[in-house]
Order: sequence, then C-alpha cells, then structure tokens
Amino acid sequence: MADSNEMTINLVVLGKTQTGKSAAGNSLLGSADFESRLCPSSVTTRCSLGRSARVSGLIRRNGRESALRVRVLDTPSYPHSALSKQQVRDTVRAALAQHFGEQGLHLALLVLRADLPLCPDENHDTVQLIQELLGPTWKDFTAVLLTHADKAGEAGYSEETYLQSASSTLLSLLSSVQHKYIFLDNHNSIIREERNIILRKLLNFIQRNNYQVLLKHSKE
Repeated sequence: MADSNEMTINLVVLGKTQTGKSAAGNSLLGSADFESRLCPSSVTTRCSLGRSARVSGLIRRNGRESALRVRVLDTPSYPHSALSKQQVRDTVRAALAQHFGEQGLHLALLVLRADLPLCPDENHDTVQLIQELLGPTWKDFTAVLLTHADKAGEAGYSEETYLQSASSTLLSLLSSVQHKYIFLDNHNSIIREERNIILRKLLNFIQRNNYQVLLKHSKE
C-alpha cells in the first residue's frame, strides 16, 4: 500500500492448461498484458507480472475515497505440456518471492472452468501445488475463479443452479476455501462495470482476511 490514498492488491493466478488463467488476469487488470489464445499445448511458459492503472470509486478508507491498483502474476499451468511439476513450482516460487516478497500476496486465484466438471484427480494436482507454494494457511488465501461462466449461462445455469448441480469435488473445494469464489465470463473483454463488481468481491475476500498477506519477508 503505497500511500494513504492508494491501495495495491497482489494476486497470483494458478490453474490447469486452457482454463483461461491469462484471460482472467487480463480481465482483472483491464488490459491485455498476458498472451491468451486457443492452443493444443500450454501457452504460458514463464511467470509475468501485470499492473493495472488506478481504479477509482471502489474503496473508502479513513472517510475518503482511495484509488486501487491491481498487480497480477500470471503463471505456467500445472499440469503443463512442456514443464515438469518441479519446474513449474520452482518458477512460480521464485516469481512470488521476486514480485511479492516485500508487500506480500493477498490472494491466490485458482482458475477452473465452469463449463467442465471438476474430477477428483484433476483437482488434486493443482491444489497440491498451491499447498506447496503457500503453506498450511493456503485455504485462507485462496479463492476460486470459475471461468467460461458465459457458457454455463448459455446452457441455462444461473450461479445458484450451477452450484446445486456441481460435483462433490468442486463443492468440497469451495467449502475448504470458505466459499470464496467468483464466476467470470470469457468474452474478449469485460466492461468496466463487470470488472468493478469482480474487484469488489476480491476486496471483500481480502477484507475478510483483515488485509493480511502471505510470503512477505523483510530485507536485511
């Protein structure tokens, strides 16, 4: 948090190949910082940090409006078509330390597709990676982003009816992270009002954590 009139939130997106991680990061930033395209192999092979412009009208602190800045770390997927688990883990761990070592990480966003069922084996690998990266309190600092929600909507599912029909694996995961989840459409770009709704939800999750951060260390 740079000054009393500005707040920065630090986020990392994690998930499997073709879940829409990079597109989700772009939606949160309101930009096209990260490469996002349909491909038969994993597109993202290294971590990259994106920064948003100042966003106004979302926060009031000490009785006055504060501006918000969003920083998103995009990461290689796991499982990955070209990188081993150790390579992904080491790459992400180094990037988290580099970019968020001073300010800390507010939330890890586990990106899942709303238009595909979540099966136990698929869920295990990515969740295990998050546990290894964030440690024993990972559930307090993880939220789920359900991308391609527009496709679920086209199939006739509202958010409520979707969750009523969801697999026990997904419902168990959402319960473990204290029901911190957001549905996200995967249009090429989302309008400002939609983005602000998503950012408000993220800020609510962070506030529920009393603005605590993970991975912060002080430089000697």
